[in-house]
Amino acid sequence: MKKIKYYYNTQTLRYEKQVTPLRVTLLRIFAFISTAIVTGLIIVTIAFRFVDSPKEKIMKIQLERAEYLNNVYASKYKDLDDRLRQLEKRDNEVYRTVFEANPLPDSLRVRQLERRKEMQILAGMDSEELTEGIAKRLSSIYNRLISQEKSYNEIEKMVKNKEKLLASTPAIQPLSNKDLDRVSSGFGYRIDPLYKTVKFHPGLDFTAPQGTPVYATADGVIEIAGNLGNGYGNHIVIDHGYSYNTLYGHLYKIKVKRGQKVKRGEVIGYVGNTGKSTGPHLHYEVIKRNKHLDPIYFFYTDLTPEQYQLILKLAASRNQSFD
Repeated sequence: MKKIKYYYNTQTLRYEKQVTPLRVTLLRIFAFISTAIVTGLIIVTIAFRFVDSPKEKIMKIQLERAEYLNNVYASKYKDLDDRLRQLEKRDNEVYRTVFEANPLPDSLRVRQLERRKEMQILAGMDSEELTEGIAKRLSSIYNRLISQEKSYNEIEKMVKNKEKLLASTPAIQPLSNKDLDRVSSGFGYRIDPLYKTVKFHPGLDFTAPQGTPVYATADGVIEIAGNLGNGYGNHIVIDHGYSYNTLYGHLYKIKVKRGQKVKRGEVIGYVGNTGKSTGPHLHYEVIKRNKHLDPIYFFYTDLTPEQYQLILKLAASRNQSFD
């Protein structure tokens, strides 16, 4: 129910109904609306300054996520960079020592082409797609790096095994023979010095003064060091692994013991005239899988091609052995 107001009219001396003019009513309404608008603006200003809007909250969350992802990607990039540096170093070492080639120029060209393609793809992405794209590429590169690292580990093992095989393969002459004049009897059927019959000679004979140093022709472990009464006199057998053995017979003195590890070029004994022998010399054999091989083919490390051809001729031309 509308409240009616009255006022006392002094001119008519009675109470009359109070009527508000339309102009005053309109002014009051305008003042109220203006006040409300100003108050609302003040409240909104304060609210937007100190309280985040829903959109700002979303943007803030997205920004925090982007910063977190950037930190994650930065850490992954560092890890990838460290791994790549190691792989590049090992890659260069493998190519230099095994393949004797440098693939760096080709790999650089391929890398530059890949970078151009990546930039073209990334340029057409918005921020969200860009983040997802980078994440996918990082994951792909990471997996490829792990696979490549395993591959290089296998190659490294093969290289080490190859180095060990080379070190364990007879490759030098068993005594000093720079002038190549000490080969007295070659491998194969030769005339026996005692019985004067043709007999298979399973090694090479090197003439040398008694006491001349005898060297291990490859890395290995001493298997026999002594006189077993088998005609070799004081002799040494070295187990080189990879099915290789070498024998050094008719020694004057043995410097090593059974089970001892030796390196290529290490002095193991001295030339003598023990056992079935007609003069001071070294009898040398190379054995693989219990089969005797011609030792002349295992001197490639310390001979030039010309010297190698000469020693082949000398070994083939001298028919009578010393044992």
